[in-house]
Amino acid sequence: MDRIYIRDMLLRCILGVYEEERREKQDVVINICLYTDLRKAGKTDRIEDSVDYKAIKKGLLRFVEESSFYLLEALTEAIAVECLKHKGVRKVDVRVEKPGALRFAKTVGVEITRPWEEG
Repeated sequence: MDRIYIRDMLLRCILGVYEEERREKQDVVINICLYTDLRKAGKTDRIEDSVDYKAIKKGLLRFVEESSFYLLEALTEAIAVECLKHKGVRKVDVRVEKPGALRFAKTVGVEITRPWEEG
């Protein structure tokens, strides 16, 4: 499978289990790897034959900025589901990090891989 990367998207959302975490939006860093077949797009040079990663980015920007989750795991899963809705995406790796979530650590994160499922 071929891959398309979207790296280091810095977005803000409500995320956390503690009351103080839920008062204001917090930074999250999102990295995505979309698995697809790019052979046709490589031959035709047409966006219709590829995955529209700009549309995916715009959809994720809207989705994440409007979201509210308690767990990093739930946000990561929801992002994977959103990515898999797009034509041509057959599998996705999603890593979401919450900088500064743990004292003495630069970041904490969750990384998942989800395949496309028909239906």
